[in-house]
Amino acid sequence: MGFRFAQGLVLLQAIACVVEVSLANKGWDSHTYPYNHSSAPKRFTVGGSQHWQFGVNYTDWSLKNAPFYFNDTLVFKYDPPSNTTFPHSVSLLPNLRSFLNCDLKKLKLIANQTQGGGNGFEFVLKKKNKKKPYYFVCGERNGFHCKVGIMKFAVAPLLRPRPF
Repeated sequence: MGFRFAQGLVLLQAIACVVEVSLANKGWDSHTYPYNHSSAPKRFTVGGSQHWQFGVNYTDWSLKNAPFYFNDTLVFKYDPPSNTTFPHSVSLLPNLRSFLNCDLKKLKLIANQTQGGGNGFEFVLKKKNKKKPYYFVCGERNGFHCKVGIMKFAVAPLLRPRPF
């Protein structure tokens, strides 16, 4: 248990460092940050042009696209099940431990296998969840997509700074 807890702390530290670095890389500093920031919510297609599919590193994608703010929208696009594609879905896990272990016992389905088609499934990052991160996973094939296909990522939305 101690090892898993330590793993979780290291993951959270890594996320915090990447967010800090990503802010620095965007040219924001203490003098220009309020003026360069848009107050409008943004839309992110999860996975970019690769969409929501097996084998894409979504943790890497989320870290590269951070920071995320409340009221931003995540769009999950994936093909509906067919003879040539595996089914995907989008679910939330309740905590870091479940996320790290891809433990699907308390999984909450938010988009079924067909909702990712067309324009995709949209998920708005709401303030009601502001004290803990969102842990997104694909729960298909009894966790195989989460464990082996790395179809999981965490998002800890921030309050959007107000421009001066």
